[in-house]
Amino acid sequence: MNSTKRINRLKEYMKEQAISAVFVFNPDHQFYLTNFKALIYSRPIIFHLQEKTAMIVPGLEETHAMEHSHADDVLVYYEHPDAGRDETSHMEHISALVKQSPKSSKIGVDLAFIPGEVLFYLQESGYQVVDIGQFIYQMRFIKDEDEIHMLEQAGQLVNLAVSKSLAQIKAGTTEMEIDAGGNAALFEATAAQYPDSVIDIVVMSPSGLKRSIMPHVFSNTRKIEAGDVIIHSRQVGLNGYRAELERTVIVGKPTSQQEKAFQAAIESQQRAIDFIKPGVKFSEVDGVAREVFEKAGLEKYAIHRTGHGIGISAHEQPFLRYDHHDVVEEGMAFSIEPGIYIPGVGGFRHSDTVLITSDGCRLITEYPRDMESLLF
Repeated sequence: MNSTKRINRLKEYMKEQAISAVFVFNPDHQFYLTNFKALIYSRPIIFHLQEKTAMIVPGLEETHAMEHSHADDVLVYYEHPDAGRDETSHMEHISALVKQSPKSSKIGVDLAFIPGEVLFYLQESGYQVVDIGQFIYQMRFIKDEDEIHMLEQAGQLVNLAVSKSLAQIKAGTTEMEIDAGGNAALFEATAAQYPDSVIDIVVMSPSGLKRSIMPHVFSNTRKIEAGDVIIHSRQVGLNGYRAELERTVIVGKPTSQQEKAFQAAIESQQRAIDFIKPGVKFSEVDGVAREVFEKAGLEKYAIHRTGHGIGISAHEQPFLRYDHHDVVEEGMAFSIEPGIYIPGVGGFRHSDTVLITSDGCRLITEYPRDMESLLF
């Protein structure tokens, strides 16, 4: 990760916009800029940039931040009486840092993530607060060579995990057991191939006519039955970067309605994959995928966008949706995942992660998408 290059780019933007200092609260933005990410429960972590960089962290993250962050300073606040320091709150460090900027100057923050009380404090202290978050998102749009390599590694792991999970499917198996098969293979492969690495797993296998039409529900102990539709959805993050792979499967013989919906979902995704390339609009990618559902008379069941950016975050900008009219650029990464959810019939969604090339896209996830391969 080239933190120095990213920090310098942000500094250039600050100079162009006459921004005196920046506070960043989004953990994924912080990771992008400093290589540091911690589990955040109730203790805030904040990145600060002026001339130097600093991470404001609670005492229990002090060693972690010193070891992993690329920040110039680690400013710590403590919640126990034997620290030998006075700072007991992140606000004390924010107050001291902001005073380095002249009153009425611009302070950049990521408005989508800053807590209201901090925003109110900065404004009440006489500073002009402006959004820096969208610019950081735009920095993250185009993946560099290191990021692409990490996405490819994550893609290999998610390919393995999905293949092992789907191999578990049979009547009587629970949704959780389906997920567990892939998880076990994932843990074994990561330990063998990527020692000292961190993985992050999101997986769900909603099954049956009722559960499969809810796009985001956690797996439970429901047992698979003949006639079930299952959407197996999985993301694997390796060392901070993730890839997504999803497949819809049918247990037993599909009904004519299920077969029609299944084929429409496959065709819609393939149309989007074939169409996406530098220069086309995000909305146009959504449009070609949605057109397949419209021709099949299923458009009212297509209740979400065709895809989303992917990288550090599970879902990140930019989005492939009908009202986003900026253009695709080489180096972007997307999950392409048009779906339909039909009451009494089932949910149908296939997802693959693609990297945008100079003349199209390249898949970094692999599993068969034809109906024959997805009948169990």
